Amino acid sequence: MSELGKRHKAYRRGHSAERLAALALMLKGYRIVDRRYRTKLGEIDLIARRGNTVLIVEVKAWATLEQAMDSVNALTMRRIEAAADQWLARQPDHASLSLRFDLVAILPWRWPVHVPAVFTA
Repeated sequence: MSELGKRHKAYRRGHSAERLAALALMLKGYRIVDRRYRTKLGEIDLIARRGNTVLIVEVKAWATLEQAMDSVNALTMRRIEAAADQWLARQPDHASLSLRFDLVAILPWRWPVHVPAVFTA
């Protein structure tokens, strides 16, 4: 498979994982307010909200939960935090919102695993 074909397959897999993660969060009562929020500083896979709680969600598709959690390294956290700060600053009710950084792991043949507060800002 060519390099372009591999990248296209990874891109499709990422979109599919994000759709499944969004569905799992919606079934838990969250409203998806943004997907693939991009800034110059970083990207947020999903932003979900329930009441005043806003979830900044990193979606990872790995073979195990441990691999998914290990893949969220310090650089990833900094990029997500920077993007979250920009998103939050643009919200008219930002002072009343509570941010939480969560992970949704997409594992083979399992329902998505939602890990609340995988890291703190």
